[in-house]
Amino acid sequence: MTEENIKTGKTTAIVAYITIVGAIISIFMNMEPKNPFARFHIRQAFGIFITFFALTFIVPFFDSWGVSIAFYIFIITLWGYGIANAFQGNIIPVPLLGKYFQKWFTFIQ
Repeated sequence: MTEENIKTGKTTAIVAYITIVGAIISIFMNMEPKNPFARFHIRQAFGIFITFFALTFIVPFFDSWGVSIAFYIFIITLWGYGIANAFQGNIIPVPLLGKYFQKWFTFIQ
C-alpha cells in the first residue's frame, strides 16, 4: 500500500468508525475511486458494528453485570484499536476478529 493511498483514504477510513451510518456512508464514499486503505478500514468498522449488534442479542441471556461490562469493554477496545489505526495510517486488523472481517465482508469493494 502506498503513502498516497493512505493519505487519500484516511478521511473515508475514519468516517467508517463513526456509527454504523458512518460505515455505510464510507462505502458510498469509496465507490469511485476505490481506495484499498479505506476499504480495509470500512470492513473492520463494519465488522465491529455487526459484532456489536450480534452480541447485543446474546449478552442479555447471561443476566450478569460482569458479562455486560466485559462485552462493552471488548467492543470499545476493538473500536478504539480500529480508529486509532485509521488515524495513524496503519493497516493492522483488530484483535481476534479482524482477519475474519476481511474475509467475510469481501462484498465491500
